[in-house]
Amino acid sequence: MATQRVKLIYPESLVTRPVLSEVAIQFRVTSNIRRAAVDEGSGWIICELEGEAGSIKQAMDWMASLGVDVEGLGDVVES
Repeated sequence: MATQRVKLIYPESLVTRPVLSEVAIQFRVTSNIRRAAVDEGSGWIICELEGEAGSIKQAMDWMASLGVDVEGLGDVVES
């Protein structure tokens, strides 16, 4: 298992979409939200993604393809 800390910045068009729930289902990656701020027009989340390293990478790429700004925060832990 690996853990990656990320900052996700959502555009207005995705604020109401359950992106992290979709990630959990599609990629078997869980998220632990550490901090967030969301309003009607935008939102950001700092969270830890946990799962297989390849699945986390796929999940991050998929979120970016939707229009989420995905910023890896450098905290990667493999166990």
